[in-house]
Amino acid sequence: MFSGIKKRWHNFMHNDELKRKIYMIVYDTDTKEGKSFDLLVITFIISSVLVVILESLAVFPPKFKFFLNVLEWIFTVFFTVEYLLRLYCAPKPSEYAFSFFGIVDLLATLPTYLSFVFPGAHGLLTIRIFRLIRVFRIFKLFSYWREGEVLLNSLKASSKKIIVFFVFVLLLVICIGTMMYMVEGGIEGSSFHDIPSSIYWAIVTTTTVGYGDITPMTGFGRFLSAFVMLLGYTVLAVPTGIVSAQMINDQKKRTAIPCPHCHKPGNEPDAVYCKYCGNKLNPEDIEDLEDGDPIITMDGEIK
Repeated sequence: MFSGIKKRWHNFMHNDELKRKIYMIVYDTDTKEGKSFDLLVITFIISSVLVVILESLAVFPPKFKFFLNVLEWIFTVFFTVEYLLRLYCAPKPSEYAFSFFGIVDLLATLPTYLSFVFPGAHGLLTIRIFRLIRVFRIFKLFSYWREGEVLLNSLKASSKKIIVFFVFVLLLVICIGTMMYMVEGGIEGSSFHDIPSSIYWAIVTTTTVGYGDITPMTGFGRFLSAFVMLLGYTVLAVPTGIVSAQMINDQKKRTAIPCPHCHKPGNEPDAVYCKYCGNKLNPEDIEDLEDGDPIITMDGEIK
């Protein structure tokens, strides 16, 4: 009996034809079945997240919450089977298991099981929303990923400037908070009773959030608050300008056309002549030139 089960299990695990068919459905979005499966997965993801949100509300009767609980178990079983199928048909199961999507898929199934041991783990089900990234595979919107890559590259190239700016802002709010503590700390009824609270106020005011839970009482304190508010608009604009300038520079580098004659980059995308040597940039125009025809540069030199 056990030998028969072992044989069937071995045949199942090494059934390449079955793995290929499942792979076409689970991973391949070019087929009708693959697109339908991914749409089903996304529908279940959205539905499961909505169920978790509804479960957190206290306005529903117990019968409705029981219904939501049943739905949650249906979603969990579906995601568990899907995860196992992805492992089964993946060419390299370990590579999928430790990939970004593999980890997210696993975390999407664990919270329901962990809720038996850790009741608070049930709230982690909202991590399933990250699986909606798969929608890009369905509609083949890789062009948006390319734009996202441009943004990430710009942030990476500007990271040192942003870090320096962040340190500067951190020192600034510490100084402003300390100054406000010196001004308002000795006033009776003041909320600036310590430096950390004053720094918290400086951060909230500089970022123009303005909760209003801590407010100055003296005239000089209000004057300082107004100055910090105006300063906040300038502070918020700096990192945006840094990243935008980097994105513009990167775009110019990508679109700069190299000259086929002098091989210098930096020509505009719509340029007809090279701004360095004066020759035509279009390769077709260059091919039309007969052997021995002179090439005149912008300086008047004949090549």
